[in-house]
Amino acid sequence: MCVWLALCAHDARAQEPGPTPGATQEPLTLERAVSLAAENNESALSAAARSEAARARVSRALAFFLPRLTLNGSYTRRPQESTRQVGDQTVVLQRFNALGANAVARITLFDARGFPLYEAAKRDDEATALDAVEARRQVGFQAANAFLTTLGRQQVADAAERRLAYAKQSLEEARARAQAGLASTNDVTRAELDVATAQSQLADAVGNAAESRLELGYLLVAPVQEPLAAPETLFSEASRPVDSFAGLAENALERRPDILSSKLRVEQQKALAREPLARLFPSLTASAQGSATNEAGLTGNTFNGFLTVDLTWTLFDGGERYADRRERLALTRVQELDTQARVRRVDVAVESARVSLRTAQAALELGEVAVKAARQNAEETSILYRQGLATSLALSDAQVRLFEAEVSLAQARYSLGSALLELRAAVGLDPLGKEP
Repeated sequence: MCVWLALCAHDARAQEPGPTPGATQEPLTLERAVSLAAENNESALSAAARSEAARARVSRALAFFLPRLTLNGSYTRRPQESTRQVGDQTVVLQRFNALGANAVARITLFDARGFPLYEAAKRDDEATALDAVEARRQVGFQAANAFLTTLGRQQVADAAERRLAYAKQSLEEARARAQAGLASTNDVTRAELDVATAQSQLADAVGNAAESRLELGYLLVAPVQEPLAAPETLFSEASRPVDSFAGLAENALERRPDILSSKLRVEQQKALAREPLARLFPSLTASAQGSATNEAGLTGNTFNGFLTVDLTWTLFDGGERYADRRERLALTRVQELDTQARVRRVDVAVESARVSLRTAQAALELGEVAVKAARQNAEETSILYRQGLATSLALSDAQVRLFEAEVSLAQARYSLGSALLELRAAVGLDPLGKEP
């Protein structure tokens, strides 16, 4: 672990920008990256918008039971009045300026279809809200993995930079020994080849790190220019014995938003499957209408109104309701099977994540040992080469082995953090280890 912690400190120092007059850059932490992705990423925002739409559908389903009131008014201008003589009185049938108002109120007294449709809308609302939580959770994991990838590639770039420094130093020593007649010019040629190879590897590593930083910025919906802070808390927890994570899997099904949402989708489909049967019952509606005008006419009434109760019973609809029910029952079965598969996958995902975590821990321990041995071998070979007791080929091989060991260690660190994130995702936690 000491080699690992030393590399963490080196990477943190290597990523710190130089002093800028009047400006300082705070390192970007894993926690901040996850928060930015959840707040700004379009996937999370669109899921939240879909949740709002589902709530609106619940209000629309509830409106099925509530009365509707319609009010309209009219104004008519005529070129002349229409009158009629009734006894000694002159009655105006149509005025120059005619005003009218009409109000209609309608309410469904009973319609069995409204109950399953309202229940389905509520289940859809609850499931969509959980989908929004799951979308934020998955975006957080994407950001966390991109953060670790970027950090790991930056460490590879740092290792490539160190290898280039070693290769340049070896080139200077080879030239000095060749000028002194202690080595052949072949050593200089080999050292120049090592420098060129190291420069190529450094260019590739820097390019990969820059590309990964761009991908991270895409997920955060903001350019990432500040240095990245190594998530020591995540690495420290990932180093715990795998058996200590056994309790996390106990309530995974109750924590996973996607599993809970899938179960609610089953209930939604069951409610929709009951709606065709509700069409077997008659529907009862009532409506009231009132009108007012400034033209009394022969009756002398300026207001009129009536109340209507309608009973509608569709005795036969050509078999449409039974076809709809068969279709929705089949869709319910599809949703149930999908939910069963999701539930069974949870245990597999948890165990797979635990295996990955155990493998990553072992790889990290081996990587630390390999780096320590490779660094000692490179130092000893360099000393022997200066004394003329080792060949340039041996020195080049030692430097390559050191670089490869450092790259493997950086990849092992990333894999360890990624394995813990995989375990947290499987048991229903967010990337920071909290319940969503």
